[in-house]
Amino acid sequence: MKLAERAQRVEPFYAMDVTRRALELAAAGRRVVTLSVGEPDFGAPPLVRDAMRDAMDGRPLPYTPALGSLALRRDIAAFYRDRHGVAVDPARIVVTSGASSALLLVLAATTDEGDEVVMADPSYPCNRQLVETFGGRAVTVATSAASRFQLDRALVADAWTERTTSVMIATPSNPTGTSLPFGELDAICSLARDRGAWRIVDEIYLYLSDPALDGRPPRSVLEVDPDAIVINSFSKYFGMTGWRLGWAVLPERLVGPVERLAMNYFLCASTPAQIAARAAFTRESLELCEERRLELRARREIVLAGLERLGLPVAAPPDGAFYAYFDVSGSGLDSWTFCERVLEEALVSLTPGRDFGAATADTHVRLSYASSREDLIEGLARLGDFLEGLPSARR
Repeated sequence: MKLAERAQRVEPFYAMDVTRRALELAAAGRRVVTLSVGEPDFGAPPLVRDAMRDAMDGRPLPYTPALGSLALRRDIAAFYRDRHGVAVDPARIVVTSGASSALLLVLAATTDEGDEVVMADPSYPCNRQLVETFGGRAVTVATSAASRFQLDRALVADAWTERTTSVMIATPSNPTGTSLPFGELDAICSLARDRGAWRIVDEIYLYLSDPALDGRPPRSVLEVDPDAIVINSFSKYFGMTGWRLGWAVLPERLVGPVERLAMNYFLCASTPAQIAARAAFTRESLELCEERRLELRARREIVLAGLERLGLPVAAPPDGAFYAYFDVSGSGLDSWTFCERVLEEALVSLTPGRDFGAATADTHVRLSYASSREDLIEGLARLGDFLEGLPSARR
């Protein structure tokens, strides 16, 4: 029997491989400190949990429209109005089974065989895989700490060819937690718009960003580019990872195609999850999420100070999300070996750079500080003990 070529070609998501091994060690009775997965330890806000319990009272839970519950789409539109002062027609919003499904739908609607999609290296690995699933080519542009591992207008222009149809930007980024300066984001979008290309902007971690120096809250690309495609999620800021609920804001011309694709791919996102998610936008839930953002910022300081003490530099400190991307080349180990040995010998799970692209595949490691302060402190202590045992530490 024939196996599809795309199934043979697709690369693993190494963070999940690390997590699987960590779970095996934990099942064997070992105490593993998990700093590899981007999963906040807070859980959903209490009002969201209460709303889910209420939704499961035995009432019928039929399919919603393929684009999602109109009530929830109106709540999302109101969120953009209140946070960013932009008017988004709820008809332009599609609710999806997690942000991954939003990316899948958007790339299915915008990418043909041979199309090129420009993105940063390092970046979220599934973006590359999804582009290639639809016959496109992911053009990964090597970035560095000098640009905070983000694209800029000049890098995008240099990577541009006659086959470029989209630019993908994540701000803040996974794996680095760094944000693109808003003026640079505007410049990249203007370049792509002038050349007739889609702008796909991942704002999944936007609301976990630090305010600007003047205290202004993080800005959405929709403030300067109303026709950009925006991807977002209930997973990170709202702590609802396992609920598998996300959304996309679409330009009008994409709504019909994406709706038809959603009908055929998924029918709709989970009905009870959509009902419960409306409680995420209550004042009480949003205030709680802001408290949690500040807690993550405090955890960041613990991690950055700890990594500096250990001689593991974070050349581009994060200003959002909950990741620190640090250089392990001074250890004498490549990043995969480093993560493998740290897990087996120190029982700390981290994510190797090979997940995120070629440029930093062997030199960098991602640490998620979405775990508790206690776990972070213990994990850093174990990491220090591991480094002390390396030959490089005895030179």
